[in-house]
Amino acid sequence: MSDLRETLEQRIAALIPSADLYKPEGDGPFPVVIQLHGCGGKKRFQDGWAEVAKAAGWAVLVVDSYAHRNITTLQAYATVCTGLRLWGRERAGDLYAALEWVRRQPWADTGRIAIAGWSHGGWTALDSMALKPGAEAEASTRLAGLPDEPLMGLAGAFLVYPFVGPGCIARTRGIRFDVPVLGLVGTNDVVVGGRIVGRTLARLPTPARPIRVEFLEGATHAFDEPSANDLRVRYDPALTEKAHGLYADFLMSLR
Repeated sequence: MSDLRETLEQRIAALIPSADLYKPEGDGPFPVVIQLHGCGGKKRFQDGWAEVAKAAGWAVLVVDSYAHRNITTLQAYATVCTGLRLWGRERAGDLYAALEWVRRQPWADTGRIAIAGWSHGGWTALDSMALKPGAEAEASTRLAGLPDEPLMGLAGAFLVYPFVGPGCIARTRGIRFDVPVLGLVGTNDVVVGGRIVGRTLARLPTPARPIRVEFLEGATHAFDEPSANDLRVRYDPALTEKAHGLYADFLMSLR
């Protein structure tokens, strides 16, 4: 255990202050979705997705995995997006900490917690569901004090242009947690791959139900990000609206 850098409690204390919380009107309990940003960091377009979930009756926790690590946007693109640091299996510790924090909130429906992950966040979500609880999960995330089941209460996962390339342990192992998983894949995505990503997701071993894939014809990577600054991506408001509808439908199906 000497290689563990933090306890779960320390990670919660570091992570939550930089997270954004959205809640519907009332006292709850509300189902909760945890949104995990892509390798470029937490951006304002996440707000639009959060509002979709909130309108569907869900509370939303938008996690920032960079603030407590002091990773700037420039550093993120240079190191995280290139795979030099913070692989999905390590970042899964942020998700486990967020899940534990949510389970402690009096307004949360702790039996209906979902994950939504974009690109690197999708990788994180998949690897969090692939890691074995106990020694492997603690070593991979470098966290001590994880619960016997870090994913307790998880009801589903929604993945938007997820990375499933080399380094993604779910790619070869599959996922161990049996919940509905929906992946949105752009057919023109040259960043993580197009249709091949969908085929990979559909083939991943699962305990029971297969991962469901929805192809978005013509969509590039980050098609939902108006301020994307990359020649390989193109914002598409119509496809974004369609994806928002799929998000709402997926969350409603978990209620």
